[in-house]
Amino acid sequence: MNAVIKPVSNYMSMIKFSHSIFALPFAFTGALLASNGIPESGKLLWIVAAMVGARTAAMGFNRIIDRHIDSLNPRTKNREIPAGIVSAGLALAFSLAALALLFFAAYMLNPLCLMLSPLAVFVFIAYSYTKRFTWLSHFVLGLALSAAPIGAWIGIKGTFDLDILPLGFTVVFWLAGFDTLYALQDMDFDKSHGLFSIPARFGVKRSLLLAKIFHVAAWIMLCINGIIFNLNIIYWAGLVAVAFMLIYEHSLVRYNDLSKLNMAFLNMNGYISISIFAVTFFSVLMS
Repeated sequence: MNAVIKPVSNYMSMIKFSHSIFALPFAFTGALLASNGIPESGKLLWIVAAMVGARTAAMGFNRIIDRHIDSLNPRTKNREIPAGIVSAGLALAFSLAALALLFFAAYMLNPLCLMLSPLAVFVFIAYSYTKRFTWLSHFVLGLALSAAPIGAWIGIKGTFDLDILPLGFTVVFWLAGFDTLYALQDMDFDKSHGLFSIPARFGVKRSLLLAKIFHVAAWIMLCINGIIFNLNIIYWAGLVAVAFMLIYEHSLVRYNDLSKLNMAFLNMNGYISISIFAVTFFSVLMS
């Protein structure tokens, strides 16, 4: 039994499965808005399956594609593939299995989900290559993650509608903001190895400013989302709390002190995504 559990555990560690908390609340929020209430349990189950499959495959392919770069970076050289804990072949097998789960879940939801699922796969695989030629890679990652609310909406509705786009853009700007902060760790490595990122292109101070701008844009998109869906005072009070969380997140990272970067990345962004779902949930249920 341990011979089966250990490789799975290593793979889950490799793809940082616990970080699913960033995307899942947005998927639930999209499903909630599409249903204008609590979604059917069957559809919600397949949305979760699609999300787990998509994120697991995306992270797996990213680790496989970046394995040679990761082996050179002091921060990432101990990741499972460079360290020899997980082989590239085993990672590929798990990633393909996750991809199969995504396609099957999309099939179970509706024809449009199945039709669009290859596009989602293209975006998250393409992201892994973008750092090799453009500092806009942070936005490509945001676009990949925006499939969470948009895909959940389509999973419930069976149609693509403009109403869900502000929430999708929220994810794009929110992700671009915190991924810019996260990339500060690798700024010198990226520069020396010809890789592209906002910190490598613009430096620390400008990157901090751009990350703030991106997060302001994300918050504005949340406001537009509230207007479109006529959400009540609970939602708007929640947005005030989200604004303070974003301000606090940025207060943790200073141009001359990046020691609290992981706290800003992990803790605060998890709280923010869950909070957005929670205030939307109570707003929709109490309208």
